[in-house]
Amino acid sequence: MEEIEVGKVTDYFAHIGVVAIDVTAEGIKVGDTLHFKGHTTDFTQKITSMQVEHASVEEAPVGSDVGIKVKDRVRTHDQVFKVVE
Repeated sequence: MEEIEVGKVTDYFAHIGVVAIDVTAEGIKVGDTLHFKGHTTDFTQKITSMQVEHASVEEAPVGSDVGIKVKDRVRTHDQVFKVVE
């Protein structure tokens, strides 16, 4: 499987399990599988929903700041990759 770097983690809200991602390349959409990678972070997860400014969106183009609910802890500056089948 190929992976394309699409952004980085800018914040993590542990009490609600949501990550804020700055989308820097490629763009992402609901249904994509993301790989979160950092010093102590390494997991993949499919996007089931995401929000921009508290509004649900299906796609996030380059330059967006999106919030996505995640199953595991991430840290600021972790890299975000889109898994390409």
